[in-house]
Amino acid sequence: MNRREEKRNLETIPVGSLGMIPLKGCTKLGEKVDYYLVKWRTERESEHKESLAFSGYQRDTYILDAIVPRFGSGEAKGVIKESVRGTDLYILVDVANYSLTYSLCGRENHMSPDDHYQDLKRIIAAVGGKARRITVIMPFLYESRQHKRSARESLDCALALQEMVNMGVDNIITFDAHDPRVQNAIPLHGFETVQPAYQFIKGLLTHVKGLQVDNDHMMVISPDEGGMSRAIYIANVLGLDMGMFYKRRDYTQIVNGRNPIIAHEFLGSNVENKDMIIIDDMISSGESVLEVASALKERKANNIFVFSTFGLFTAGLDRFDRAYEAGTISRVLTTNLIYQTPELLKREWYIDCDMSKYIAYIIDTLNHDASISDLLNPVERIQSIVARYQAGELD
Repeated sequence: MNRREEKRNLETIPVGSLGMIPLKGCTKLGEKVDYYLVKWRTERESEHKESLAFSGYQRDTYILDAIVPRFGSGEAKGVIKESVRGTDLYILVDVANYSLTYSLCGRENHMSPDDHYQDLKRIIAAVGGKARRITVIMPFLYESRQHKRSARESLDCALALQEMVNMGVDNIITFDAHDPRVQNAIPLHGFETVQPAYQFIKGLLTHVKGLQVDNDHMMVISPDEGGMSRAIYIANVLGLDMGMFYKRRDYTQIVNGRNPIIAHEFLGSNVENKDMIIIDDMISSGESVLEVASALKERKANNIFVFSTFGLFTAGLDRFDRAYEAGTISRVLTTNLIYQTPELLKREWYIDCDMSKYIAYIIDTLNHDASISDLLNPVERIQSIVARYQAGELD
């Protein structure tokens, strides 16, 4: 890896002393991010490092001591055990971590996205306006699937964004928002939706040998019309053709909160003997993506790789095991931005894309009030890693 990627050259004065609070569902990711921040700031040479403006710049950890204890009734409170006055504060939250439990009147209750979001608000409230700036890093955007109104129904995502901003949050950073236009709810505040395109391509090229990344041998597929922009970006950067499926739904009934899909119809050129990259924002039950993979196999596609930022796997892993054994899918790549079960990490078909270094870059750069544009658009890095792969330089 070249030096520019490894450690960014940041000479500007930090906004404030850096502090990070990873909430309980996000501790593993937070510790990895902290490791990189400590490493870079220990190594970074700067003539200003000893000045007052850089006070607290180099520390053993940037994680602040904060807890959310619960009463026997299931109610809770946020407690920050050290000073946050003047801090440039980054709060990390994983609203999709269902593995955590708490006692509710003597019964074990698993934490829902609502519980995690409520805990986030408790910690923001505990800050009490003392921090210089608050940035919430919420990889899986809370209620992001309820982003538009199609009947008399609530607009939960927009409400949550407005609520955070009203509580004093300056910036919200999320990954692969289901619909980025939801930021229109808070037009005067910072909202970034980051794509993990580089990490997916790096993960694929590192783990799978012998791929030919060109128009004759590979194609990018969007499993629905909503995710077209993701597929277009990857296809353009890699110089590949793209195709898409659209979902034919039965609008006369609702099953599990949505209109059931009758069929997936394909729009695109010939896929025969080509490797497919199916890219989507999330795998929920996995039903859609596996149906798309089967439809591509029927059209004589070669290897099928699934890129998905969030692997929820709400219906378990069995159907993916069966699809892998049947040769329908070759690999599934998701990130560690949300909770991953130990069973998932052991699967032969699974490739884990670690996002901790990327988040550390974003935090480090924002703390210096520098531009993150090059981080949000990684065209150069993607093309560089593809060139290295084709030259046989990737180990």
